[in-house]
Amino acid sequence: MNRILPLGVIALGILAFATLMLVIGPAIQIKSMAPTPGLANYSAQELRGREQYVAQGCVYCHSQQPRSADQAPDAERGWGRAAVASDYVYDRPHQLGTMRTGPDLFNVGTRLPSRDWHLTHLYQPRAIFAWSIMPGYPYLFERKSRAGPGDVVVSLPAEHRPAEGVIVAKPAALDLVAYLQGLDHTNPAPARAVRDDGYSERGEPR
Repeated sequence: MNRILPLGVIALGILAFATLMLVIGPAIQIKSMAPTPGLANYSAQELRGREQYVAQGCVYCHSQQPRSADQAPDAERGWGRAAVASDYVYDRPHQLGTMRTGPDLFNVGTRLPSRDWHLTHLYQPRAIFAWSIMPGYPYLFERKSRAGPGDVVVSLPAEHRPAEGVIVAKPAALDLVAYLQGLDHTNPAPARAVRDDGYSERGEPR
C-alpha cells in the first residue's frame, strides 16, 4: 500500500512527459510551420468534398502519404514524391491513412484529373475496373427520367446504366470529386525537409 502513491506519481510523470514530447511539442512546432511553397488552401467546394471524404471513411482504404524511396517504391507507382509535414498545413483533421487497400491519393488530382472518370468510379467502380473491390456510393447520385438544367449525368457503360432514365450526381458527389481533383502535391518539397538517416524527405540521398 505504501508504494501505490509513489508508483502513481511516477506513472503520471511518465504520462505527462510523453504527452509533452509526443503531443504538445510537435503541435507547437507544426503550428508555426509554413505551407509547402505553391501549396494552395482548399476552396469552399473542396472543403465540403473533404467532409464527404471523411464521412465516407475513405481513409480506411486509402492513404495520403507517399513514402520515401528507401521505404517503398511509391514514386515508381506514380504516387509522387515523399510527403513532408508542410504538405498538411491546411488539413484538419489529417487524412494520412495507414491502409492501402486502394492506391495512395496524395496526387490523385494530377493522375486522374477527369471529373467524369471520378463520378463513374464513385457510382460503380466495376464500371471502370472489373476486378475492383471498392464499394460503390450510389446514394451520392440519383436516377432521373431525364437530365435537367445544370444536372451532371454520369457516364456509364451499357451494363451499368439504368433500364430507364439517367444517373445524375448529387451536390455531395460533385463536392467529393472536386476535393479529389484538388489533391495535387507535385510542387517540390522544401529544401529544409531533411531527415537524419541520410535521405531527404523527398526520398533522395543527400
